[in-house]
Amino acid sequence: MEVALVVLVVALALSFDFTNGFHDAANAIATSVSTRALTPRVALVMAAAMNFAGALLGTEVAETIATSIVNLEGAGTHAELAVVLCALLGAIVWNLITWWFGLPSSSTHALIGGLVGAGIAGGMSVYWSAIVDKVVLPMIISPLVGFGLAFAVMVAVMWIFRYAAPARTNRRFRIAQTASAAAMALGHGLQDAQKTMGVIYLALLTVGWASVDQGIPLWVKLSAAAAISAGTYSGGWRIMRTLGRRIIELDPARGFVAESVSALVLYVNAFVLHAPVSTTHTITSAIMGVGATRRLSAVRWGVAKNIAVAWVLTIPAAALVAALATWALFPFLV
Repeated sequence: MEVALVVLVVALALSFDFTNGFHDAANAIATSVSTRALTPRVALVMAAAMNFAGALLGTEVAETIATSIVNLEGAGTHAELAVVLCALLGAIVWNLITWWFGLPSSSTHALIGGLVGAGIAGGMSVYWSAIVDKVVLPMIISPLVGFGLAFAVMVAVMWIFRYAAPARTNRRFRIAQTASAAAMALGHGLQDAQKTMGVIYLALLTVGWASVDQGIPLWVKLSAAAAISAGTYSGGWRIMRTLGRRIIELDPARGFVAESVSALVLYVNAFVLHAPVSTTHTITSAIMGVGATRRLSAVRWGVAKNIAVAWVLTIPAAALVAALATWALFPFLV
């Protein structure tokens, strides 16, 4: 039973990683595709490769997910594995719901919400202070930083190139978007693949198949990297339309700035703060920031409001689904 549960958790975690990839593929490439800097297929191949590379660059976010969300110690091996299993179910269901409606919600917060909901339903304690410090505050601050920094950088770019020929400038920024999209995809792998690593690592720690001293096994890193890359390559066209077209019509300069600022925010949170921030929140707020430099009315705030509602609902909705799964499956798994 124990081995079967671990295998099931690993399989579900990699499935979540795959849904994360196609759900969040738009994060990295929507702006480049919408400005025609890259064709959709080339953009997906590039994003998949950079997602794989980013997933192997660090483990700080994974360790935060594994050790700072819910306390599984002392509940019994089967109960601990059942909580992880139900957390993944909650996250996957919410990912599929928001993907179906084309809403760029956060896979990060879906997973965290799933862990919280399953943990509470399973009678386990939650590290609320760590969630506030490493989840709630970054969830609020990162979009604000993304919006403000993107707005400021875009204003600076407009001033620097105010006398440049528009056609030549657009051509150069379209080329530069190849690098900024790659940087964004690298940051996505760095953040989101590590969350799946963290869940698998948590399951392995529970049964003693891994240790804190040895860290995350190499096969966990490679499998998580491969799953998110495969999901990214499969595409996320519904959400790509929302990010690339429905919020604002982007030009190459604004696409370049939005991607560059988003990548910077992701790197700082991963390497410096060890905080699992949402790539979705970051890129969406940056797109709004560069769009607002035209005029505030240029941003389609109705679409932005729908996205914000999905952001707010993600953690409680995923937590609710995970809690229902826990109550339904615990009698059979524990």
